[in-house]
Amino acid sequence: MKRGNLISSVLATLGIVMISIALVIQSDEAKLLQEEQAVDTTNSTIQLKNMATSANTIINSTKEENPTPTEEETTEPEVIAIDMEVAPASVIIPPRIEVYEGMTIDELAEKLNRNLGSGYIAGKGYLIASQCIEKGVDPYVAVAIMLHETGCSYNCSSLVRTCNNVGGQKGSPGCNGGSYKAYATLDDGIIGFINNLQKNYYSQGLTTIDSIAPKYAASSAWPAKIKSYVEKIRAS
Repeated sequence: MKRGNLISSVLATLGIVMISIALVIQSDEAKLLQEEQAVDTTNSTIQLKNMATSANTIINSTKEENPTPTEEETTEPEVIAIDMEVAPASVIIPPRIEVYEGMTIDELAEKLNRNLGSGYIAGKGYLIASQCIEKGVDPYVAVAIMLHETGCSYNCSSLVRTCNNVGGQKGSPGCNGGSYKAYATLDDGIIGFINNLQKNYYSQGLTTIDSIAPKYAASSAWPAKIKSYVEKIRAS
């Protein structure tokens, strides 16, 4: 009995030792697992931080390359509408260039102004000179016809003062419902008159008073009167 009890006691003690060892091993494994998990968590945290840093770097870099527009930059540029119908009445000619009989455009304009009198068409020398030089019309002939047709050497006719028709042109809209053409402004009338000379006379080779006369006026006395005005303008 004693020997059997001794063996049982030894076996029991051995079992306790084995259980203790197993518990220790289990505890170590659990601790190791916790450490590994902690390491994984730390690594994951580091990776997340690195990813966040990289993302911030990319975002900042993009902002530098494509900065946010300021209020001034996002504002649409002002668009200024240009009314093409409101164009300069004449071309700008360099003032020191000789344009006609050794005169500059300013000198020619002054000479024409000396012959336009002090009435309704006074002071339009530069407009007449620039339009004539631009369109190849003799400015002396143009002014001579104007003075003859309008009577502005003395007292401008009602056709000029009422409807700005300086050349006795016919057409529509009619002045006061008549056959002579009405213009909105005096400048329009002058430009329209010179355009008519260029289009219907000078461009067709009718460049002298004698060649213009048969088509422009029915009176046989017309050429001599126009020539007389031309000589007066030239001598002024």
